[in-house]
Amino acid sequence: MTLMMLAVAVVSGAALLVLPWPNAASWPYVVASALIHAAYNLSLVRTYRIGDLGQTYPISRGSSPVLVSIGAMVFAHEAVTLMSALGIALVSGGIVSLALQGRTVRAEVLPAALTTGVLIGAYTVVDGIGVRLSGDSLAYANAMFLLWSLTMPPLFLGLRGRPPAYTPVQTAMALAGGVVSILAYGIVIWAMQSGAMGVVSALRETSVVYAALIGRIFLKEVLTAQRVASCLAIAAGAACLAL
Repeated sequence: MTLMMLAVAVVSGAALLVLPWPNAASWPYVVASALIHAAYNLSLVRTYRIGDLGQTYPISRGSSPVLVSIGAMVFAHEAVTLMSALGIALVSGGIVSLALQGRTVRAEVLPAALTTGVLIGAYTVVDGIGVRLSGDSLAYANAMFLLWSLTMPPLFLGLRGRPPAYTPVQTAMALAGGVVSILAYGIVIWAMQSGAMGVVSALRETSVVYAALIGRIFLKEVLTAQRVASCLAIAAGAACLAL
C-alpha cells in the first residue's frame, strides 16, 4: 500500500508542472474524497483479512453502484431513468451473485464487505459532485490523488508499523499498481463530469466480466453455469445502460 501511494505521489506531483489547481469550490470535495479513500483502503485490508477475495470483492463492488445512484439522487439531485435503474440493478445483482454461488457468507464477512461498498459509494458521489465544480476534471483528479497519496502512508504506517521488505518484483508490481489506479479512477472522474454517477459506477464494475474471461482463457478456470448466468446479467445491465 505504501509503495502504491509513493507511485501516486510521484505521478500526481509531477503532473502539477502542467496541470492547474481545481477551482476553490471543489476543494472541500478534494479533501473529503482523499480522507474517504484512506478509510476505504483500511476497510479493504480488513475485509480481505476476514473473508476470501471471491466473496468480499463482489459484495463490495456489487453494492456500490446502487449506493452511488441513491447518493447521487439525494445529494446531486440526479434523475435515474427506468432503463438506467434496470441496468444498475442487473449489474449490481450479477456481481453480488458471484459471491453467493454455492457458498454461505459468514456473519462477519457481510458487514465488512458492505462497509467497504459504502465507502466506495461515498467517495464516488463526493468526486462526482466535486469534479463538476472544479472547472477541470484532470486538475481535480490530480489534486485528489496527491492529497490521498500524502494522507494514506502516515496513517497506514501508524496503524501497522514498519512495512515488510519487498522483493524487486513485488516492488515493481506495487508501483505499477499505483500508476494503473490513477489511470483507472481518473477516467471515472472524467466521465462523471458530464455523465450520471450511478451509470458510470455501474459500467466501472462490469470489469468483473473481463476478469472472469481472463481467468477462463489464461488461467483455465472453470466457468460454471451460475457464473456464466451472473456474467450475462452484468452484460445485460451494461447494454441497458448503453441504450
